[in-house]
Amino acid sequence: MTARPDEQTDGAPAAREVPSWTFEPGHTEAGFRARHMMVTWVHGLFKDVHGKLHLDMDQPLTATFEGEIDATRLWTGQPERDEHLRGPDFFDVEHHPTITFAGRFTERIGDIDFKARAELTIRGITRPVEMDVSYLGQWKTPFWVGEENKGTLTRIGFEAKTRVNRHDFEVSWQDEIPGGGVVVSNEIDITLDIEALLDADLRATGAIEYYREQGSG
Repeated sequence: MTARPDEQTDGAPAAREVPSWTFEPGHTEAGFRARHMMVTWVHGLFKDVHGKLHLDMDQPLTATFEGEIDATRLWTGQPERDEHLRGPDFFDVEHHPTITFAGRFTERIGDIDFKARAELTIRGITRPVEMDVSYLGQWKTPFWVGEENKGTLTRIGFEAKTRVNRHDFEVSWQDEIPGGGVVVSNEIDITLDIEALLDADLRATGAIEYYREQGSG
C-alpha cells in the first residue's frame, strides 16, 4: 500500500512544510547606531537587503532566516563620513562588499516577542549574536500593477535588534578625545526592519517576476 503524501509509513502525520517568505526590498532595511564623541548617536542605514524567512506562525520556534546586505550602499546622510565608513578603517567594502546574517528563533518570551540566535558576518568575520525579535503583524494586501489588481499578497513584518562590539569584526578605527573619551563607541546597536512576502502568493500572482525586475533576486 502506498502512503499518502501527507502521511508517514509508520502512521504518524508527516511534518508540515514550513512556508517560505521573501524579503520585500522596498520596505526592508538594516540600521545601526553608534555613540559619537561620547554625547550623541549617529545613525546609519542599508536599504539594499535581500533574504528569506522560513516561518509558520503556528510553530514559530521552527523559524529560520537568512539575509544579505549590500555594504557599499551605506548611508548616514553625510557623504564624507559615508566614504570613511566604506573604507578600510571600517567596513572595507572594496574587499568585503556584503554583510550576511543567518539564524533561527530559539525562545518565545511574550505574545509577539522572541529570542533568536544568528551568525553575523562583517568584513568576512563571522560571530554569533543574540537577537530580540518582535512580530509586527501579518496582512493580506492587493498586488497592484498600474491600475490592475493582480491578486493578493500576504505580508508579514518583524523587527530584530542586537548589540555588537565592532572590534569583534575588526572594525577597529578609533581616536581619543580629551578626558579619556573616544570618537566612536565600541558597542554598536543594529536593527533589522523586515517586511516579507509569502512565496506561495508571489508565485500565484506572478509578482515574483515583478520583484525580480525590481532587483529583489
